[in-house]
Amino acid sequence: MRIGSVKCKFEKEPLLAPFGFKGGYLTELWQSAVLFEEQQGQLGLGLGTQSVLWSDGQVFTSFPEAVGNAMMFQTTVYAAEKAMGVDWETPIELLEILLPDTYAFAKRITQSPNLRLTFALNALVAVDNAAWMLYGRTKAIKNFDELIPAPFRPALACHQDRLACIPLITYKVPVCDVVQIVNEGHCLLKIKIGADPAGDGDPEKMLQWDMARLSEVHQAIKHKRTPHTDCGNILYYLDANGRYDSKERLLKLINLAAMIGAGERVILLEEPFPEGMEVDLSGIPVRLVADESAHSDKEAIKLMQMGYRALALKPIAKTLSMSLKIAKLAHERNIPCFCADLTVNPILVEWNKNVAARLPAFPGLKVGVIESNGHQNYKNWESMKTRHPFAGASWTHIEAGLFLLDEDFYAKSGGIFEASGHYASLAITDHR
Repeated sequence: MRIGSVKCKFEKEPLLAPFGFKGGYLTELWQSAVLFEEQQGQLGLGLGTQSVLWSDGQVFTSFPEAVGNAMMFQTTVYAAEKAMGVDWETPIELLEILLPDTYAFAKRITQSPNLRLTFALNALVAVDNAAWMLYGRTKAIKNFDELIPAPFRPALACHQDRLACIPLITYKVPVCDVVQIVNEGHCLLKIKIGADPAGDGDPEKMLQWDMARLSEVHQAIKHKRTPHTDCGNILYYLDANGRYDSKERLLKLINLAAMIGAGERVILLEEPFPEGMEVDLSGIPVRLVADESAHSDKEAIKLMQMGYRALALKPIAKTLSMSLKIAKLAHERNIPCFCADLTVNPILVEWNKNVAARLPAFPGLKVGVIESNGHQNYKNWESMKTRHPFAGASWTHIEAGLFLLDEDFYAKSGGIFEASGHYASLAITDHR
């Protein structure tokens, strides 16, 4: 297959309030669109949501927010134009061809020789999605099950009828709002830890803040019950974003959780240590999950060998192609996976749901699970929802903390095969 032309564009989406994690704060997220036209005239539209802070915190802090976003979009354009000179059979093959050059380009424009690979992968999401849509059209594929290449299907063999939506509890979400979120039916909360309360990077102040935060949240909702977990309690997923500097300090937080009665409710602890830090993970009683440090299948294998016992898949942040490769490796090693969010737009939520709906239920839960927090954070979320090709479909809504997935969802694959008129018209206006 050969791409004859490409068009790229982006638009800025403001957030309701500064969005805090990794000690930093986002104010907007850029939505990118890539339109591929194959030499025979078939079209493939792909979307992406950029997050420089998530993908490389050093780049985010080294440049103004808009400059970091502009550099990531430049990386998207570079990769899309590179794709025009390549012959490829599958999107996975195309990604493998594009990734090394794209990564090298991103290092140059960010002036960051140690740039995290996730920056390049985040920039490649719209390119990869466009390739999958073009691939589907040329092969007359109209269903996500058929889109998945045969070697990867055993890892995505389920058809969940419910997905518990994981809401995001950032640093500034008040406890009263957490109570409201639980009252709405949510059964697993993603709680951001690793704050920098004094802005001085002091790890002890961070620990004290995290301990206080977990304590106040648990105290407020510890009596709440849910039918969607094995224990009947609300469960916690702590996300440290690599902020802990030692195993000893992390164990102080975990011991505090046990002391207040929250120990068994913490079923996931994500990325506690900085990437590359060698830590003996034995003796840590909580299931550690790798997210952004599992850049590729290569890093995923290493992390599973180190003792990470879960992987967060991010087709909407690290490309569907790379996520399929990681899911296959995890499945072969009996390591559970789930789909995490990047605060993406409503259409990209469906890409994530297509993968999440095909994964087995995560240990401790009676239903499938997916993180989705765009409705909590985008200023124009309601308007963004209208750009969905099947806006208003029952499976696009969260009901009592769940996405309800019926036969219509699977028949339409969440609508990803139908190009959004809004984003198609956006992409038609070329970047040049």
